[in-house]
Amino acid sequence: MVMTVTTSTGNRVTMYCLGSLTFVPSEAAKDEETHKQVLHRLAETNDLATAIRTWFHLADDVNVPEAHEYVYHAIASVKLSQVQRAVDVGGAKGMHGWYRLEGGDLLPPPPQADIESYISIFHPSTATASALTAFQSNAKRSSIRLRSATYLLSKRYIASDWHPLGNQLIIPKTKKDSKTPLPCNPYFDFWAWSCRNLEWCGPVPISSTPRNNDEENKTVLANPRMSHYILPIFMHHFGCAVPSHESLCLLKLFSHGRSIIDMGSGNGYWTFMLRQYLSLSSSSLPQQKVYAVDNNQSEWRVMWIDDTIVADGIRWLRSPEQDGGKEMVLLLVYPIVGGDGSAAGGKEGGFTRELMKAYKGDTIAVVGTHNGNGYTGFKGCTMDEYMEREWKQDGWRKVVQVPLPSFAGKDEALFVFQRGEALGGNGNGSNGSGVAASGGVEGTTSKPKKKKKKSGKKKNGAGAENKNGKDEGEGEEEEVEVEVEVGDG
Repeated sequence: MVMTVTTSTGNRVTMYCLGSLTFVPSEAAKDEETHKQVLHRLAETNDLATAIRTWFHLADDVNVPEAHEYVYHAIASVKLSQVQRAVDVGGAKGMHGWYRLEGGDLLPPPPQADIESYISIFHPSTATASALTAFQSNAKRSSIRLRSATYLLSKRYIASDWHPLGNQLIIPKTKKDSKTPLPCNPYFDFWAWSCRNLEWCGPVPISSTPRNNDEENKTVLANPRMSHYILPIFMHHFGCAVPSHESLCLLKLFSHGRSIIDMGSGNGYWTFMLRQYLSLSSSSLPQQKVYAVDNNQSEWRVMWIDDTIVADGIRWLRSPEQDGGKEMVLLLVYPIVGGDGSAAGGKEGGFTRELMKAYKGDTIAVVGTHNGNGYTGFKGCTMDEYMEREWKQDGWRKVVQVPLPSFAGKDEALFVFQRGEALGGNGNGSNGSGVAASGGVEGTTSKPKKKKKKSGKKKNGAGAENKNGKDEGEGEEEEVEVEVEVGDG
């Protein structure tokens, strides 16, 4: 939650970022000069610590003792200075060891050209489907890039061939001469830098199986549970997952002027970005809102909004005023899936299951993993497999599964499920396959070039991630000391 503090002059101000009295999200998003300065510093010096301090005004003289020694608790517990030392080390000691041959050694990092191609997939100036196809068609044989491209295309699904919205679901690239500039998405820019710095060109399968349909390329993720010390910084300052232009446009499209519930909104970054995207349209209705609902269980250094509804999500949905969210879209970013004995989720899937029961609307969007690494996912299945197994009988049908910008070592996607009238009488879809329609399809316009066979589903691994990235399945978090022989930073 945001804090209200009293300055030395007696003024009461809202503190959106612990350690800064002057960072205001709505103003920062419009500060083009600071944005350019931060991107230049990242590109020229890889000075993440200074870039974070500059963007969030952490150089201010703030009387908060813990501000300069803030410990970021997420997948690890680190300080900003420690993370900068880890960045300075580069790829030494396997710090950039994201890929390996199955059963073999780590692979050399991909070339920067392949990394840039991966980043471009999610840039507003490209059409994601076309960029993905180019990512594959221009890849060298047996390269990491080809493995990633084939994998991402096999997972991508857009129901444009049978859904009432048709080709509107295929989001076009933005026009250079557009009179309405897109909102600033600083998380995307910091993420793009991290891909270049950490030598990451996209997710690959976590194991090599016959279902992957690529017998010549056995590249897999080196350690599906591994990440980098940068991630806790990103989580605290921006959130758990990067919203792409395509994902924000799809959520806006599916809302049809209805309000959106960002359930488990965390620090509110997705709410912040959605509100900006909704405001771009002249057709947006005044009553269309994005409600950020969170039980305030997790701690964040930065809050992007100041109107989070602190409440138990299930109780809030069931309240008479909300009527189960009947006329609203439900968004779940990193939903708590829990596990037996988990303080967060209770019985495995308990929170998600009760939330599904409480929701009376027709559109659910979920942001989470779409591989089997167990990161923010169920122990035994991915989100689409869970919906197929437990909610197909209630008419839920997958209509979208698109990859999101994924942090090094991770693999994230946006799923959208609908039921009833939202499907326009096509509740079973053109292929009659229920919720878990095949990946690798985008109407009739975008299919993997080298694959005609439907991609298979993978079983999920153990463990689950909480809203703030705290691992619920791998024991207690521990303080991490980054042991590198460099200066104090």
